[in-house]
Amino acid sequence: MSKNKSVGMKKKFTIWTLLIYIFLILFAITTIYPMLWVVQNSFKTSNDIMSNSFALPTTLLWDNFKTAIVKMNIFKGYANSLIISGSVVLFAVFFGSLASYILARFHFRGQKFIKTLVIGSLLIPIFATILPVFRMLLSWKMIDTHRGVILPQIANNLPFTIMLLTSFMETIPLELEEAAIVEGGNTWQVFSRIIMPISKPAVATTATFAFLWSYNDLFTSLIIIRSKGKFPINRLLNEISSQYGTDYGLLCAVIVLIIIPVLTVYMLAQNQIVEGMTAGAIKG
Repeated sequence: MSKNKSVGMKKKFTIWTLLIYIFLILFAITTIYPMLWVVQNSFKTSNDIMSNSFALPTTLLWDNFKTAIVKMNIFKGYANSLIISGSVVLFAVFFGSLASYILARFHFRGQKFIKTLVIGSLLIPIFATILPVFRMLLSWKMIDTHRGVILPQIANNLPFTIMLLTSFMETIPLELEEAAIVEGGNTWQVFSRIIMPISKPAVATTATFAFLWSYNDLFTSLIIIRSKGKFPINRLLNEISSQYGTDYGLLCAVIVLIIIPVLTVYMLAQNQIVEGMTAGAIKG
C-alpha cells in the first residue's frame, strides 16, 4: 500500500510540474516572440514589412541602423540617457540606503507613520504630481535641463528603494553591529563597512530597477526636455515615430538600439536581482 501510494504521489507531482513548465514555455514564447519579430523587421524595408512582416528577411539590410545612428544621432541620446539614469541610480541608492538604515535600526516617534507614508507613496502616479512638479521646476529654472528630469525621477524611485532596502536590512543580525561598536566603530562606519557590503544584492536590485525605470520614463522627459540636443534615447524614439511614422523598418531598428542597454543591464544583474528580491523576504 505504501509503495503504491508513493508512486501515485510521484506521478501527481510529475504532472503538476509538467503543467507548470508548459505554462512557463507559453509565457516565454508570448514574451520573446514580439522582440524577435521587431529584430527581424529591423533588417527589412517598409514595403517588405507591409507585404509580409512575419517572414524572415532574405538579406540583412543595415540601412535602417545606419539611418538611425547617423541621422537621428542615437549616440547623443545614449549619452543623455546615461547622464540622467546614472545620476538617478546614484542619488536614489545613496539617499534610499541612508533612509532605510534609519528606519530599519533606529526607533523613534513616528517611525511607523513614515514607513506607511513611504509605502503609500508608491500608489501615487507621476501623472498626478506632474503639474506642481513642473511649476516648481519652472520657478527653479530647471525646465529643459537634465536636472529637471533627474530630480523627479529620484523622488519617484526613492519609495521602492527604501521599501526594499529596509526589509533587507531588518534581516541583518544586530550582533554584527554590536561587535563593530564594541571595537570602537561609529554609526557611519557600521553603515558603510558592515551594512552596505552585506546589502549588495538588495542594492544591486534597487539600482537595476531605478536605471530601467529612469531609462524608460518617456513622460517626464517629454514634459521637461525641449531641446533636441538634450533628448534621452526614449525621447528620440518619440521624435522618429512622429517624423518617420510610416518607415516601419527604421522604427524597428531604433527600438532594437534602445532595448540593447536594457537587456544588457538586466542580463548582467539578473542573479543579483533574484537574490535581492528574495533575501529580504526571509526573516531570521
